[in-house]
Amino acid sequence: MSENPLIELVYGRGAHVSPLACVEDLSAELAGTTVNGFPHSVWQILKHLNYWIDYELNRIDGHAAPYPVSAADSWPVELKPAGEREWHDEVLLFSKKLQEMVHLAKSNADVLTRPVEITTPAHAQEPNSVQALLGQTIAHNSYHVGQIVLLRRCLNAWPPKGGGDSW
Repeated sequence: MSENPLIELVYGRGAHVSPLACVEDLSAELAGTTVNGFPHSVWQILKHLNYWIDYELNRIDGHAAPYPVSAADSWPVELKPAGEREWHDEVLLFSKKLQEMVHLAKSNADVLTRPVEITTPAHAQEPNSVQALLGQTIAHNSYHVGQIVLLRRCLNAWPPKGGGDSW
């Protein structure tokens, strides 16, 4: 393991598959395909991930937006991207957001322990340092990347070209 486990968790290692590898080799068509009984497409999950990463990074930067009124506000309505360009742009945005998280994870202790603005009463019940928010965002990403893996398996599109356990 590296000296900074947060970085390894952002990008994945071993059984914790790379979140980026899980999306970067999909076509827009496959990313927008739904599976019977599952509420979201890979496209919707990726948009949701980007929404929350962006939200938390802005919160850390001191530019917090109002907290969404409903969980539905953080999910896109459209099941699929308009085309390959829109899909590619969303994957690129995900890659850039992961890089921003890694950059932040490399910060010194003064930055990592700095408190972050509380934007909803639920935040008052949780640790709100930069490091805690990075950890929460990584856990959220991991949860939804697991869903992407499951969807890809159901769509016979696993493992990704970037690698992933297939047993």
